[in-house]
Amino acid sequence: MKTVYLTSTVRMLVLFCGLALFVVLFVPLWQIELAAPQYPEGLVLKMYPHKLAGNVDIINGLNHYIGMKTLHTGDFIEFSVLPYIIVFFAVFCLMVASFLKTYKWLIAVFTLFVIFGVLAMVDFWRWEYQYGHDLDPNAAINVPGMSYQPPLIGYKQLLNFGAYSIPDIGGWIFIGVGGLLLTAIVMQYRVHKKRILTMEKGKAALAALFLIGLLASCSTGPQPIRVGIDACGFCKMGIADQRFGAELITKKGKIYKFDDLHCLLEFKKTQTVKAEDMGSIYLVDYEKPHGFIEAEKAFLLKSDALRSPMGGNIACFGDQQKLKEKAQTAQGEEVSFQTLTTGN
Repeated sequence: MKTVYLTSTVRMLVLFCGLALFVVLFVPLWQIELAAPQYPEGLVLKMYPHKLAGNVDIINGLNHYIGMKTLHTGDFIEFSVLPYIIVFFAVFCLMVASFLKTYKWLIAVFTLFVIFGVLAMVDFWRWEYQYGHDLDPNAAINVPGMSYQPPLIGYKQLLNFGAYSIPDIGGWIFIGVGGLLLTAIVMQYRVHKKRILTMEKGKAALAALFLIGLLASCSTGPQPIRVGIDACGFCKMGIADQRFGAELITKKGKIYKFDDLHCLLEFKKTQTVKAEDMGSIYLVDYEKPHGFIEAEKAFLLKSDALRSPMGGNIACFGDQQKLKEKAQTAQGEEVSFQTLTTGN
């Protein structure tokens, strides 16, 4: 079997990956954001490779009421070994780029990197599960059958708190390094495709499927509005009638729920979420309150007879015929979302 040596371009990519991993040692890997009406600015728990940071003391104080264990860096062996694992992969990448320089070593570093990523996420889920389920039965707040496990990635409602679990700077660097290593493998394969063994081709394909699945798991759609539980992101009142509800989803996947289209429009004016950070806007289907319609595709009927929670008095329909049928009993006018947003 002939040795396949890496091209200079591939070696530069791997060298960059090694240097980028050293940066991970000094920046947070992951963050869990907590949002609730009583904390308008939100709380955040940041996880560095060697410590916990952010609003740890406040979160520990809140967790005490529901019987969760307090969080301390010293309680996690991961913070003792993770910096060494990161240094290992950084040095490994530099070695592959500088003097190992063969395709089999590139496959090796990528395979180990993917395995480590999977094990790290499994360990993170195990940690969240343990802290969310192992509760003190004598806690001040004890809801039978209730657990408080944060989401592995994405959004989850925990009592009156919305929890958002997303990668931080270090986490995105890790994902980027995985993508660059995969890119290096594909580039090397194209240059030397006649020499690469079938087994190596299979490893690259499996790695590609893993990364595609990982990126796909990050997508976030609208979440069901729970009457009496969810609070409006603008007026902070509990949502009592979901037929007039709306949701704004940021590009990072954070979801803001509203009890009235009027509240959503006023919330946009506050610039709490900048225009460049806004992702999608969905409106609840008036006739199917568990369904959502993209705002730009919705047919809107404005009528004082609708009596929505905050006086917007606008109902959303999936097609114009449904709107016309409702207009026979609720006199009003058809409006567009663009007109409501821009005033034109």
